[in-house]
Formats: sequence, structure tokens, C-alpha cells
Amino acid sequence: MQSQLEELNNEIISCRKCPRLVEWREEVSRVKRKAYLDHEYWGKPVPGFGDPNAHVLVVGLAPGAHGSNRTGRQFTGDASGGFLFPALHRAGFANQAEAESRSDGLLLKDMYITASGRCAPPDNKPSPEELNNCQPYLERELEILHPKVIVCLGRIAFERILKIYSIRSSVYKFGHGASYQLENGIWLLCSYHPSQQNTSTGKLTAPMFDQIWKKAKLLVNENN
Repeated sequence: MQSQLEELNNEIISCRKCPRLVEWREEVSRVKRKAYLDHEYWGKPVPGFGDPNAHVLVVGLAPGAHGSNRTGRQFTGDASGGFLFPALHRAGFANQAEAESRSDGLLLKDMYITASGRCAPPDNKPSPEELNNCQPYLERELEILHPKVIVCLGRIAFERILKIYSIRSSVYKFGHGASYQLENGIWLLCSYHPSQQNTSTGKLTAPMFDQIWKKAKLLVNENN
């Protein structure tokens, strides 16, 4: 399983399917943000990471221009990760609350984190075609990991999972805390995305987020 994920991640990192995203991610890496002028940006598609034996798969939207596109690891080095990883640490899914670089010692337990899109998009908005180009990577992660619970961070991740499993969005509705069991037994669990826009306005609070990870654990146990 580990070798399958490593092979897939190497394929993801070398992907150049979307010209707009390739141009944008590489431009951001050259120009940089003032606060990170001395940083060497990753500037490539960002692979998934975590426990290869995970029962919980977390699906986000796409890398942030100066977060994952800089650090090369999902939700690492930006405000979204600054909200996500403390919650995962509180829930026992992460060994530490900080996520600053690929070499910071962060380890995930029973969890793998990935995204709907693997390249940083302009304005944080990948196009439907770009998401379609990335979808086979997410499908293969699902095949390799066989998760019991998929936590969708945001509506786009939720709709992408529905598309993979050929479920009409009229059947399942996105809402924070909503959960649905698919015919194959996998649970889908919805959460607002931990973007700064959601957390700074109070749309997503720490207690609300903590409930998601408690529920994820309960759903895993129900499937045992």
C-alpha cells in the first residue's frame, strides 16, 4: 500500500495536464510573497500524505498559493492548516498541532489528507475541467486506501466525491456536520472548509470543527 501511494504521488508531482495551473503555480514560486522571499517554493502539484493504513480520508479543495504550493504538503504553512492541525491534534489524529514544513515531524494516525485539485489555482478557484483532470488521482487514492470515512472539507470536495460515486447532488445535500452512508458502506462526512474566510467570520468555529473529528471517529468505529 505504501509503495502504491508513493508511485501515485510521484505521478501527481510530475503532472502538467493543466496549462493555466502550471503557469500560475510556477509564477507564484518565482515571484514569491514578501514574507517568504528566502523560501524555496515547491511550485509543483501537491500529493496526499498521511497514514497509508488510514480509515479516514480528508479531501480539501486545492493548495494555497503561498501555503501548500510553497511547502509541498497539504494544508501546511497557511491559515487553513493553522486551524486544521490543532483540531486534528486535539482529536488524536495528529502527533502535533503545528504544520510549517515537510520536515517538521508531523505524523498523522489513521488519517490521510488529499485534495480535489493538486495545483494552486488563481483566486483559489480551479475550473471544472481542471478538477476533472485531477479526479483520477483521487479515484486511485480511494482504491488504494479503502477508507471507511471520507471527510469533505467544503462543498467542492463533497460534490467531487459524489461525482466519483455517480451520486446525484439532489440525493445528498452539503451541510456542516451532515453525514451519509454510501451503498459500499463508506461514510461521507461534511464540514465547512477551514479557510480564513470561514474561521475569521465565525462560520466555522473550533468547537464546530472538533465535533467533525469526534464524529469521524464514531463512524469509523461503527464500521468495525
